[in-house]
Amino acid sequence: MVSRRLEGRVVIATHNAGKLKEMRELLAPFGVEAISAGELDLPEPDETGITFAENAFIKAHSAATLSGLPAFADDSGLCVEALNGDPGLYSARWAGPTKDFYAAMSKIESNLQEKGAVTPEQRRAWFVSALSVVWPDGHRLEVEGRVDGTLVWPPRGPAGFGYDPMFLPEGHSRTFGEMTPEEKHGLPPRGLGLSHRARAFLALVDLCLAV
Repeated sequence: MVSRRLEGRVVIATHNAGKLKEMRELLAPFGVEAISAGELDLPEPDETGITFAENAFIKAHSAATLSGLPAFADDSGLCVEALNGDPGLYSARWAGPTKDFYAAMSKIESNLQEKGAVTPEQRRAWFVSALSVVWPDGHRLEVEGRVDGTLVWPPRGPAGFGYDPMFLPEGHSRTFGEMTPEEKHGLPPRGLGLSHRARAFLALVDLCLAV
């Protein structure tokens, strides 16, 4: 991939308020002004990809084409080993049209209980984040990040969003739902760059924010 500086105004290709907040916090130290696809009233494209990277590109390409601005998109999800990687690409869909992630977490827990998955070793999971940046002229950059952990029940903590309250990252005693934003996705030197999105973002920094 050929690096290119990302600067000025950028569209965050998401209608998810939690994801938008994290992305804005990640981009802010680099002087990038972020506006969301939702704020521009851009439509959500059909996510027809078969990988996180393909879906991230679909969203970023659509936003860049419609807005005439560079667009930044994330496609991410929770993959559970005992459930053959589900919900994976369909993590958001498991929450239904009302985005009821407690119901989605309950569904995961029910499926794990059916399989007798009660020990941490049987409840391994990982978050994946694929980030795509697309410019209006078609130039694109793509990276991916992952964080491993286990699933706890009941969910713990009011912070974060999505499946964060049931995800216990490896080597930590608190779930993402119990961590502050800086603890979860803050970048070095102040943060650990712990989350999947932060890890992907750190890779992206070298390609388009530190050039």
